[in-house]
Amino acid sequence: MTHVAEQPVLLFSYGTLQDQAVQLATFGRELKGRADSLPGYKQNWVEITDPAVLAASGKTHHPIVQESRDLSDEIAGTVFEITEQELFAADEYEVADYRRVGVVLKSGASAWVYVQA
Repeated sequence: MTHVAEQPVLLFSYGTLQDQAVQLATFGRELKGRADSLPGYKQNWVEITDPAVLAASGKTHHPIVQESRDLSDEIAGTVFEITEQELFAADEYEVADYRRVGVVLKSGASAWVYVQA
């Protein structure tokens, strides 16, 4: 029986998942990523009350994005290669204000991103 390596998943982060402390708390490792951006979205802020998320990020307000359909709106961030298990860990980290959707980044890469629920 041959072991098939798990396909990496792309996750685009414009917020706290770019922080080393949050990555260590969420994934148990520091992620390697590259700069990219998300066209057609605008950023807002959401208040965080979840104690575990507050402890990991150290921030009471996190950025949150929503689709604007205006391609001149653009969110800068980082795209990370993670495993499917790590994607589920990211789902656990994000509070109910966020939902995960598939997007196409400016680079043309398809990735997951957390947007306003």
